[in-house]
Amino acid sequence: MKKDIVFDPVEGVSVAVVPDDAAGQAENELGWQVYLLNHNDFALHNVIVSSNGYGTSPEGEPIRTSTLRHVMLEVEPRAAVAIEPIDPALFHLNNQYWVSYYVGDKILDKKFIFVPDSITADNLTSIALLQRPGVLHS
Repeated sequence: MKKDIVFDPVEGVSVAVVPDDAAGQAENELGWQVYLLNHNDFALHNVIVSSNGYGTSPEGEPIRTSTLRHVMLEVEPRAAVAIEPIDPALFHLNNQYWVSYYVGDKILDKKFIFVPDSITADNLTSIALLQRPGVLHS
């Protein structure tokens, strides 16, 4: 039964959205990159990241983006891996990253949701693993 399942908390894993001038489409326009960060002293195995966006348009119409799935066989200890680029036109939506992975024989998962308009230059903080500023969700 569900009450008999132990749900261990996710610790030491986060998602960051980072400005990336190399990913910009036009001159003077920044692109943005999403990263998975492993702050732990152990590797994450068989990592799956499911990403999508949802919300409403300015006219009140519901919007839902495609769901993308990314697989990484291993994320090294104290490392960051790129998940996907993200278009700034989607920043007005909830941007959800559902991360599942194994540590030993246990599977862990957590949803990281960047709420609308939270990915802005005003919310940039220093991210040590990337040695760059970004918007961090832990």
